[in-house]
Amino acid sequence: MTDPELRSSAIAGRDTMAEQQPTADSPGKFSVIIRIQNSKSFAVPVSLDDSVHELKAKLSAWDSSLTPDGVRLIYNGQPMVDDMTLRQYNITPNSSLFCIRRLRGGGGYVDYASASSGLAPQALSVGLHKPLTDEASRSTEKSYRCVNLASPRPAKFCCCMVENLPKVMPEIIKDFSEFHTGYRAYLPGAGIFQCSITGLSFEVNSEVTITYRYDTWTEHLSKADQETWMPAGPLFHIEVQPRVVQTVYLPHFICLAVPLLSLAEGVNTSLCSIAHFESERMTLKKPTRLIAFSAVLENPSFSLLGVLWRKLRSNLNSLPMHSLVLIFQQLNAANTTLHLYLIPDDNSVKQAIEKQERNWNSKFIPKPPPLNPLFFGCVYQVISTKFVVIMPEAHLPFCYKSPKEQQLFVEIYIRNMAEEIGLFMTDTRNGAVVWRASLRSGDINLPASVSKTFSGPGEAQ
Repeated sequence: MTDPELRSSAIAGRDTMAEQQPTADSPGKFSVIIRIQNSKSFAVPVSLDDSVHELKAKLSAWDSSLTPDGVRLIYNGQPMVDDMTLRQYNITPNSSLFCIRRLRGGGGYVDYASASSGLAPQALSVGLHKPLTDEASRSTEKSYRCVNLASPRPAKFCCCMVENLPKVMPEIIKDFSEFHTGYRAYLPGAGIFQCSITGLSFEVNSEVTITYRYDTWTEHLSKADQETWMPAGPLFHIEVQPRVVQTVYLPHFICLAVPLLSLAEGVNTSLCSIAHFESERMTLKKPTRLIAFSAVLENPSFSLLGVLWRKLRSNLNSLPMHSLVLIFQQLNAANTTLHLYLIPDDNSVKQAIEKQERNWNSKFIPKPPPLNPLFFGCVYQVISTKFVVIMPEAHLPFCYKSPKEQQLFVEIYIRNMAEEIGLFMTDTRNGAVVWRASLRSGDINLPASVSKTFSGPGEAQ
């Protein structure tokens, strides 16, 4: 496609881009992120009146191999025209652009839609920084300007889809136990129903009431079995009259989708089993089938049920898992003190953390989960765009810990929340960004009249 044709296409698509992006009310100078195909990324200072060609020239100043005539910039799946301005493309602070090198001999480019959609790693803005010395890297006070987004292997983007089942809100049984909340669900007749709190689902053949609660793997899984098996979801204690439940859907946090851009054959589902504990004895059942977030078992018998995954040598750090990042503000701490947790997407673990943080007089700050599936056994680093204190250190191992155990977290101390702060998490193996979030004063400050702490999902205040 020639530049005049591109210009015509860009003008025609300008209204579409305006719908996709907020109106540019950006300051005179800000940064955008340029993602180089299969390589590094740059945070480049720009203004709205810069032309695309001028942006290419700035990029060339960072890397002389990226000449203005030798690259094409892609935004929102469309190639950008040299003489158009960033204002015309509605570029905003922290926008991500993709830089595609021209093929030798003036040939074509990669597919633009693929380059700027989920098929390519999304570039993230984190400002600019000077490399830390070994001594500085050991300090708990860290500042960053840029993150290396290069990855030696393809990014693994999750495409798991949640199965849309009819939801039922259970009755919460208060004071069921010291560690676990109990639930009682009334199912009005035959059909499939999913608990809106736990994700546990049942297919029943008649009206029934089912009582269930979370239990703890470490109390029932022997030491020998813990060497062989890894919890892959919550453990449930379920009570229901016999022969009414035809199928049970037990939640798991393994990502079953074949990662895009990966040559791997996907997850080996034969390693999955359902543990059934009865009279302190564990029997293993093969699930009838596995779906995105549940292991399905037909004609179940009940007491304790949960999903296990067989451990293999070097298996964990290649097994993709759904995960959560939880952030809490300690309301009685000086200035702004946050606790940040990285856990598998296991609601029993999440509830245990919420209970502990309530005891510490904390407020929950909801933020999105990681961008991609994560891997047990890997270490992830927490970084910030502003000066913050991170203790005891900025590294979080990703692992499973029982709900009764103290969960790992980092404490983040922020002296001044007057400005927005970006938080990021990177994979220490390759520097790839796996999670990002912005903290604003509105996330932190509570109205003076508000004194109650948060109430977690399914929990009463």
